[in-house]
Amino acid sequence: MTSIRPLSCITPPFILTRLLDSDNEAIRQAALSTLVTTSQLRGERTVRGLIAGVFSTPADGRRSIFDCRHSTFLPLATLVRSEDDAPVADAAVNRAYDGFGATRTFYRDVFQRDSIDGRGMRLQGYVHRGTRYNNAFWDGSEMVFGDGDGEVFTDFTGSLDVIAHELGHGITEHTANLEYHNQSGALNESLSDVAGSMVKQWALQQSADQADWLIGAEVFTPSIDADALRSMKAPGTAFDNKLFGKDPQPDHMDRFVELPDTEDGDNGGVHINSGIPNKAFYLVATGIGGNSWEAPGHIWYESLKASTSTTEFQAFADTTYNKAAELYGADSTQQQAVKEAWTQVGIRITTTPTLAGRG
Repeated sequence: MTSIRPLSCITPPFILTRLLDSDNEAIRQAALSTLVTTSQLRGERTVRGLIAGVFSTPADGRRSIFDCRHSTFLPLATLVRSEDDAPVADAAVNRAYDGFGATRTFYRDVFQRDSIDGRGMRLQGYVHRGTRYNNAFWDGSEMVFGDGDGEVFTDFTGSLDVIAHELGHGITEHTANLEYHNQSGALNESLSDVAGSMVKQWALQQSADQADWLIGAEVFTPSIDADALRSMKAPGTAFDNKLFGKDPQPDHMDRFVELPDTEDGDNGGVHINSGIPNKAFYLVATGIGGNSWEAPGHIWYESLKASTSTTEFQAFADTTYNKAAELYGADSTQQQAVKEAWTQVGIRITTTPTLAGRG
């Protein structure tokens, strides 16, 4: 039996924990409920066992969207839209369906990948999970969306990069399967942010210079003073308010945050230290110029496929340098951009061009 890994959620636990100190009882209760139910879901595979057999056969990434009707028991959810069905009255259903389609098409057209597992894995989404649930997550076989509490968070289907981020965890699981703790976990989170940003930029046809590089800009209600959950361009600046404090993400190894490898410690800071490789990708994309999903995306994607479950920042940086040479040539503009980007976040490349492709 494979080991059970933590649930991959979009909302960092430190934000939900800070909301427990809010003066607003409704905000406190929604945050507490989200923390408790998310904790219960971590490692739970009973739901997957009940429904996996029905939708396990490859089908060219066909989409199925279910309505939980505010229940937390997914097997009771109702199928409301399938592949080739017309839009329905529920906007959340349509947003999830369209977000799945955009992500699937992106991976097919850009990386020639057939769905999440590369073999046509069905894309299953569940909307309206629970009541005032402030999260969205990938559990290894499906994606689940909360509606938000309406006070701090809105419906999580409203952000394409959040959808692509969570499906990105599935891509990682079926390639390197990076362990979800400490540096490998932060790299796991970063690769999903990279996926989310690329899919959004591709859908909007934005160049690296035109993009905002924000993750989850749509998840907060208008009353919340915050740009997004994270900024890849400037980690540590996505939010700064009384409700949940200042964005703790570092943008350099000198500011790496040491946290315990526990749930309360965000599994060693996976949502926090991801800011370092996030900034590196932003610097590569803007350093090369053009579209992030072209040379930068291919370098990162090939490096993901060449990684292992325990790959950390240094090894991944070295791999991106080697892959840049393999794809575009030693001492190419692309390879030099990779080297410079990692240097700017405090990671010096430790391999040489002669090792390209041998990692």
